[in-house]
Amino acid sequence: MALIAKESGGGGEFTPVPQGMHLARCYRIIDLGTQETTYLGTVKHLPKVMLQFEVHGEDETGKSIVTAKGEPMSISKNFTLSLAEKATLRKDLQTWRGKEFTADELRGFELKNVLGVWAMVSVIKAMGNNGKEYTNIAAIMSVPPAIKKAGMPEPHNELKMFSIDEPDMTLFDSFSNGLKEKIGKSPEWQARGGKSSAPAPAKAAASGFDDMDDDIPF
Repeated sequence: MALIAKESGGGGEFTPVPQGMHLARCYRIIDLGTQETTYLGTVKHLPKVMLQFEVHGEDETGKSIVTAKGEPMSISKNFTLSLAEKATLRKDLQTWRGKEFTADELRGFELKNVLGVWAMVSVIKAMGNNGKEYTNIAAIMSVPPAIKKAGMPEPHNELKMFSIDEPDMTLFDSFSNGLKEKIGKSPEWQARGGKSSAPAPAKAAASGFDDMDDDIPF
């Protein structure tokens, strides 16, 4: 079943993406299933999804933002799978595409449309409830025309989409232990025993919005 919104390999030392505004490309969408969330003492169970981006560019010192292997660093953001008026996913998708959703689009938007799409991501550091410092995506915006005109970097990662309904177990095995554990706690994963009858790699699809203005990425 498609991921429709309506109205990090493990181990080793991890170097976070530096703070600032960076050019990035969404290369992976991960279905996290229903997750327990506590906010202001209220416990909720909500469907969650993760978007992962590969980051291109330089830090404030002019050093390329790459891993020890020379590959683009990656950063992710988790969302509640909702396009409700106050939903973060709706806000970020609209600033990313530079256009509000129409009433018809709000009835059901397939997230696969953002695979392979470039964006500008604002990265900040924040303190978690556990006292640890994390690097987070604060906002996702459209790429300025001047950057597009100068030419986009060569994409690095293969586009992938992980769905609990039809899990690609090869992709799942590549996830960090923490991510596997998070998915494993979802009732959707537990209901299917965490098994797949056959690997089902996701394929990038046409955006479904090809008749729109070319400046709108999806």
